[in-house]
Amino acid sequence: MYKKPLTGIVPVICALVLAACATSAPSIGTPSANNSDAGGTASIPTCAAGSKTAILTPELTEGPYFTANSPERASLFEEGMAGTKIVITGYVYTIDCKPVANALLDFWQANANGEYDNNGYTLRGHQFTDANGHYELTTIVPGIYPGRTEHIHFKVQAPNGKLMTSQLFFPGVSQNDSDGIFDQRLLLAIQETGDGLRGQYNFVVPAP
Repeated sequence: MYKKPLTGIVPVICALVLAACATSAPSIGTPSANNSDAGGTASIPTCAAGSKTAILTPELTEGPYFTANSPERASLFEEGMAGTKIVITGYVYTIDCKPVANALLDFWQANANGEYDNNGYTLRGHQFTDANGHYELTTIVPGIYPGRTEHIHFKVQAPNGKLMTSQLFFPGVSQNDSDGIFDQRLLLAIQETGDGLRGQYNFVVPAP
């Protein structure tokens, strides 16, 4: 059971890591029942097993805290960092469910107290997908600040393709319902494992 790191939030059972597209990309799990807590359900990701087409990942506002030229790294977590550690994995696909190698993914987020590092690059970093279109991000569950729910900002781009900007959200967070930017199509699927929290999301970008 995924227990929220903030007090007063009801624990929720989240979707298990789900299958990837039936392409050269390896499978990362099987679908399970969806939860129905605040802010909608964590649904089966785009390009699940057997899918041949998908809808583009929804775009959302960049927000005021983006910083260009973040370091290239797959882990934003630093030793001693406050917050609940989470490893998020998935793939970048085109709309015909073909994995995108060397796609750019740039992530930035608030710390456990809901604060951004606007002077440096704490909890900021970019990476590129591997030959199978796979990525892995190690970070923490971001804190909440007034007017917003838990979220992780991202930019994603296929090589020579359109740069897309949006945000990932967490299921079961009560503030999802009152956040005017929240979109349940951008919910992570989360499970609790013996090694901590695991999240999953597949991005879909225009073909370059």
